Amino acid sequence: MVGDNLSSVHRALTILRILGEGPLGVQEVATEMGKEKSQVSRTLKVLAEEGFIERDPRTLRYGIGWQVLALATSAGDERLHREAPRVLRSLARGVGEPAYLTVLSGRGAMTLLTERTSRGIQAHEWVGRTSPLPCTSAGRALMVDMDEADLRSILGDDADPLPGTRSAPQDIPALVRRLRRERARGFAVAREESEPGLVAIAAPVRNHRGEVAAAINVSAPAFRMPRATIETSAPLVVAAADELSAAIGSSTEASAGS
Repeated sequence: MVGDNLSSVHRALTILRILGEGPLGVQEVATEMGKEKSQVSRTLKVLAEEGFIERDPRTLRYGIGWQVLALATSAGDERLHREAPRVLRSLARGVGEPAYLTVLSGRGAMTLLTERTSRGIQAHEWVGRTSPLPCTSAGRALMVDMDEADLRSILGDDADPLPGTRSAPQDIPALVRRLRRERARGFAVAREESEPGLVAIAAPVRNHRGEVAAAINVSAPAFRMPRATIETSAPLVVAAADELSAAIGSSTEASAGS
């Protein structure tokens, strides 16, 4: 009996990790897990009833639910989540594109909060999803202080080749070089590196110890964010990250010297 309960818990946690990569249907989850569809379906139903996952009535796919996001929020710095919406709203208005708050989650970057704009074409809905670290601006902002040993610890010694398009760093040494440049200028830019047609800018948010606690980023279709727009938007992203850092207790001196 205890073994069955542990098996059910393990199955539920595995499903949550899988859905963290993006919404999937019952059969897709079962295939990913190598389990019977009926068994997976029962677990999905329980998770949905408890609010840990949600089913889209149009696509019939399951995605991460409000309960997971609530737990993730409560686990982090309370001030970070209290102050972030205000900062994100201001940034979204200033840039004219959606703004996001992202945190490190295992080997990925998980989006916790977003503030949208009224623009017609938006980038994907990222809240609750986990994205690869090396090929996203938020991921690299979260890793900006890491050296090669840190990166291999997070990504794994077998990480090469890294995920992403040909525009993204292809291996860990290339990622180290990219992070060094992005740390020097204070922000990360991903031009169609996680997928074609998507451009994003991110900057790290630091806690009172000067450590990276989160990242603030904006993203847009590539045609709305050419190089000139990146140049004018990047300082706004950095300013927003600095503002949130100050709100959660970081000092300019500590951040600059870390």
